[in-house]
Amino acid sequence: MAQLVTRLDDTLVDEVDGLIADGVVANRSEAVRRGLQQLVDEHRRLQIGARIVDAYRCRPQDEQELTGLDAATRALVEEEPW
Repeated sequence: MAQLVTRLDDTLVDEVDGLIADGVVANRSEAVRRGLQQLVDEHRRLQIGARIVDAYRCRPQDEQELTGLDAATRALVEEEPW
């Protein structure tokens, strides 16, 4: 297992120690692991979302594909920023 060494400002360390005191995480290492896992997951999800949007831009849905949607669902789809 690899180790990472980093420097943190005192305010952030105090916040992490508060999470430990509140029982949110067991120790500083767990806090760092969970934070990095969340960052990696968020980035992965953003990449997937961008690929989905790009695919719809390259090949938008046509009327035949949208026929089965009711009016409320169609309105939700049309409000999306893509």
